[in-house]
Amino acid sequence: MNICVYAASSGLVSDAFSTAARTLGAVIAQRGHTLINGAGRTGLMAAATDGALAAGGKAIGVIPQFMIDHGWQHSRMTRLIVTPDMHSRKEKMAELADACIALPGGVGTLEELLEIITWKQLGLFPNPIVVLNVGGYFEPLLQQLSRAVDEHLMRPLHKDLWCVAADPAAAVTLCEQTPQWNPALTKFAAM
Repeated sequence: MNICVYAASSGLVSDAFSTAARTLGAVIAQRGHTLINGAGRTGLMAAATDGALAAGGKAIGVIPQFMIDHGWQHSRMTRLIVTPDMHSRKEKMAELADACIALPGGVGTLEELLEIITWKQLGLFPNPIVVLNVGGYFEPLLQQLSRAVDEHLMRPLHKDLWCVAADPAAAVTLCEQTPQWNPALTKFAAM
């Protein structure tokens, strides 16, 4: 299974976030899966890659050319896929992914998470999506999504588009055990 991990590139994050990212990478590798990410050389992206590689696993990075021009790529990716732009990067990551996990991150990570949830709602990505809620980081977002349901901006069944895990092992288990989204539910994407 290829598990795509969305995560912060910031190197100024808490030790709890870094530890969770390294552990997640290690668990992915230990269970025989391949890590897919944005190939960043810093932050939680790098920590997840380092964890996977240290555990003997594989890490495939997808990164746009302009980031390589800046030297932002992780130097030890098992495989590096270079794209012409950010849109192609996200599309390629989703194409490779059998599941997605979101670690804490800023606007880039949040945008990736919300886009893949949207794709799932529209029937474009049927695979598991897991929010790894380290230290309750995603609580405000999860509350906002619940409010969207309460305000009838989303259907209640759309809360099943993602799962929430408290630790890395549980996140990988959810990737392994969550069934694909039923494409018949796509007709409910519109209210």
